[in-house]
Amino acid sequence: MEVLVMAGQLILGLSILVGLHELGHLLAAKAFGMRVEQYYIGFPPKIWSFKRGETEYGVGAIPLGGFVKISGMIDESLDTTHTNTEPLPYEFRAKPAWQRLIVMLGGIIVNVIVGILIFVVLAYKNGNTYLAAKDAKYGIVAYDLAKSIGLQTGDKIVKVNGRTITDFNEIRGSDVILGDNSTYTVERNGKLIDIDIPNDFIDKLADKKNAGQFIDPVEPFKVREVAPGQPADKAGLEAGDVITSVNGKPVRFYHEFVDLVKPLKNKPITLGINRNGQAKSLNLTTTEDGTIGFYAEFLLPVTKEDYTFGQAISIGTEKAFSVVYDNIKGFGKIFRGEVSASKALSGPIGIAQNLFGGIWVWDRFWTVTGLLSMALAFMNALPIPALDGGHATILGYEIISGRKPSDRFLEGAQRVGMVILLGLMAFAIFNDVFKAVF
Repeated sequence: MEVLVMAGQLILGLSILVGLHELGHLLAAKAFGMRVEQYYIGFPPKIWSFKRGETEYGVGAIPLGGFVKISGMIDESLDTTHTNTEPLPYEFRAKPAWQRLIVMLGGIIVNVIVGILIFVVLAYKNGNTYLAAKDAKYGIVAYDLAKSIGLQTGDKIVKVNGRTITDFNEIRGSDVILGDNSTYTVERNGKLIDIDIPNDFIDKLADKKNAGQFIDPVEPFKVREVAPGQPADKAGLEAGDVITSVNGKPVRFYHEFVDLVKPLKNKPITLGINRNGQAKSLNLTTTEDGTIGFYAEFLLPVTKEDYTFGQAISIGTEKAFSVVYDNIKGFGKIFRGEVSASKALSGPIGIAQNLFGGIWVWDRFWTVTGLLSMALAFMNALPIPALDGGHATILGYEIISGRKPSDRFLEGAQRVGMVILLGLMAFAIFNDVFKAVF
């Protein structure tokens, strides 16, 4: 069921974004009097279509893209039958270069607008709920990856790159992970020390074995919900119980509980609990994964900040463009060899697993869709032939130089671009499968 939910979210999100992206091209083309022959969401074979006016609108069976076919344009279809005739007034090639440039940028512009709108609406609707750095009073849980750079459980991170933090999540922010020569200033045993973060740290963080295992706040907790049929449920654990010990060893924080129970796979254990002020003990056997089957409620106070619509516009826009900045910084690290492409890049399988997840939560769905909208805008803007950015680069050359490249050159560039894109897609899908299996 989780696989279907992940696939459903990915297909819906991409269909929305691709449909709107191609609509940007279509509207711009029609605005300049160009004939649009086809508008498709998804790639062939065709599932359904209808024709209105000069344009066929349809849905393809492969939901990982889409296209708009504009008369007189050498595109991914590599249709060159028109190149031996004089341009007709309604053809793409007959229009001024500046109009063709706007048409090629239309999809990117729409994706940027959609990404901004999604983040603005989410900011206005949800505000910002976060753990204030001052409220993380017990410090951090340092997992193995954090320990490898010199952090310790109980450290209090007070500054990032010399700047005092207010939100605990700033510790794990892109400015730190994707930055260069980043540092933490840590309070340990009453002293302040600086800890350097290696520039290739993201390569280790991207490793599957380190997923979600870097830094967490040290959190007191109680039982929020017990999973039916699990050992905790069978032993009589209830919502609201506070676990105070495991096999006689005291427990105060959630990471202490996990550290004690996780190694005891399929083992009998005794839990000490506090239920409404009364001490009780429960006997149970852990699962083969070293869990007992309950959801924790963390007890550190969270801060809720609501935004006016004006504030939401500013914050949502900033968050949308931060996706682009992060992509630029990420590609920079790949090109400098600080992170391997196999760990950093994901295809459709990786996106579905790592971003959407197996539970349909609408806020998360729209957040990921907003991220993908900005990422698609960035990727399409790259100057690779066959992408919008490649077409725009060639048109920019034409506008500046006053010389139009030959149809033979355009056809060759399109072929090269298609080979590059198909190679990248094959790499991403194979990489997703490899990471999922190994």
